[in-house]
Amino acid sequence: MTTETPDTTDWQTDDDVSWTLLASDELADAYRAVVAPALRADGFDPETDKPSHQWLRENGFRSLVYALREHHDLTFGEFWRDEIAASDRDRDERDWATDDERTVEALNSFLESRTNRAGLADSSIRTLRYRLDRYLRAYRAANETDDLVTPVARDSDVPAREATDECWAAFDRLHARLDSPTTKRRVLLAVSNWYDHLVRRQWAAVNPADGLADEYRWRDDANDGDADETPCLDASHVRALFETAEEVRERLVVVALAGWGLRPNEVAALHRSQVEEGDVPYLSFAERKNGPGEVSVLYGREALADRIAQLRARESWSGYLFPSPHSSADHVTRGTVYNWFCDLADRAGLPDEIEGVSVSPKLCRRFWYDAYTSVLEAVMAGVEEIANEQGSSDPQVVMQNYLSDERSRTVRREFMRERLADAFGGG
Repeated sequence: MTTETPDTTDWQTDDDVSWTLLASDELADAYRAVVAPALRADGFDPETDKPSHQWLRENGFRSLVYALREHHDLTFGEFWRDEIAASDRDRDERDWATDDERTVEALNSFLESRTNRAGLADSSIRTLRYRLDRYLRAYRAANETDDLVTPVARDSDVPAREATDECWAAFDRLHARLDSPTTKRRVLLAVSNWYDHLVRRQWAAVNPADGLADEYRWRDDANDGDADETPCLDASHVRALFETAEEVRERLVVVALAGWGLRPNEVAALHRSQVEEGDVPYLSFAERKNGPGEVSVLYGREALADRIAQLRARESWSGYLFPSPHSSADHVTRGTVYNWFCDLADRAGLPDEIEGVSVSPKLCRRFWYDAYTSVLEAVMAGVEEIANEQGSSDPQVVMQNYLSDERSRTVRREFMRERLADAFGGG
């Protein structure tokens, strides 16, 4: 099916604009075609006056805000600043909040990589630039320097502890000045990804932002329970994550979170020794909060096998499925898995929130939990006849006393496969 280029001459009112189908530059054209005249009619200057969210709602432009958030990963404020405000149209896109040449080079290298290798759209690059610039300003104010590369450089004389302290001081400043936990989390993700880029390029020896996600209560899954009011991803969300995942590591992260129902800390610490082979493999846990000591691998055997094969090819492998790149740790942290997920969710175009809750790994677990609960109900219904034949009023007795552990896992897999098929495709 082909999509025709919108005819701006037909844009008279909000009803004429299909906001969710427009590219970022088309959104700006539509804004000037239908929002600007409405602002002018209310006595505002469309070039200098940014409308409030209340004004946008009251004047029928809620769909614009929704399209920016859900399809372009932009707040209305970011869109207005980058696309509409007259002062920003004259701004040099190469300007950063630093005059340090080495830092500017490192920042531009990261954006070029995200453009050329990750294929991010111009709007996403602008948003990324904006988040990094916020960190630059906070770092400069907290540490009285705009040189961010020297402290983490491979040839630096600055101890890693001091470089980490300086980074964390910048985020303490951001934490005090920003209201939205989502904004704070997204700035941290951009900064952490930048430092990871420098480590991969051999510019930096350490990522000082590593572990910061575990220091703040910015996440909505800080209390990792399974309350009924917690929303969940649907199959289309999980499918978008899985299809967007380009690396073996990313595919296994999606499978572990949404296909096995693991928590981020459990994913981070997964070890080859936990994988128990069989017709239906399962993961064993010595201790596990609010859950069984065994988790059936009901889906994702291929992703698991690919990851193990990839790691075995390395000269030395500790057995952890997500080994830490730093010699001081055996495996990555919970925060690293959280950042991986958020980065993938951004690229997959997932909404920022579902039923008012920020999208996070917890909603993946909830997807699995809801699927597993419904599967158990179906299994119980399936063995009810056997229970009656055995003179038992409780089908659970059949599951516990008449089916082996291996057979029980097989039965659950047969029912669970159908629930997971919409999200992951074939088994």
